[in-house]
Amino acid sequence: MTQSSVKVLAAASGGGHWEQLMLLRDCLEAYDLRFATTDPAVAKQHGIETVDTLPDCNQNKPLQSLLCAFRALLIVLKHRPQVVLSTGAAPGYFCLLAGRLLGARTLWIDSVANAEQLSMCGKLSRRTAHECITQWEHLADGSAVKYRGAVL
Repeated sequence: MTQSSVKVLAAASGGGHWEQLMLLRDCLEAYDLRFATTDPAVAKQHGIETVDTLPDCNQNKPLQSLLCAFRALLIVLKHRPQVVLSTGAAPGYFCLLAGRLLGARTLWIDSVANAEQLSMCGKLSRRTAHECITQWEHLADGSAVKYRGAVL
C-alpha cells in the first residue's frame, strides 16, 4: 500500500485547533487527505475547496453535541478513512471516536493552549485514540499520553 492510497481524515474545530492542524498539512499531503471542520470558511482561506462541515459543540450543549457526533459518524462512513487525526476540540474528537469504532487508526494531538492539563477531549482521547500526544512535555505520562514536540 502506497502513502497516496492511505485515506486520512483530518478534523478540527475552527480557530486555533484548525490553525494547528494546518501546520501539519505539509506532512499529510502525501496521503489521500480529507478535511472536516466547523467553519468551512477557514478551509477556503487555506485553499481547501472540499471540506465536510461539522456542527460546533461543547460539553455545555448536549443536543448540539449529539448532532455533531451523528454528523461525524456520517462523515467517517462517507470517506472510510484508514486514519483519523484531530487537533481538537469536541467535533474533532467525535470524528476520532467514529473512526476508532469503524476500525481506523486514530491520533489525537492536544492543543498547545492546554498547558496546565489535557483538554477534556484530550483526557477522553488517551483512552480512545491509538495515540494521544500533548504539546507540553510535562503533561506526558510516557504511556497513554506522549510528547513528540510542539506543532507551533
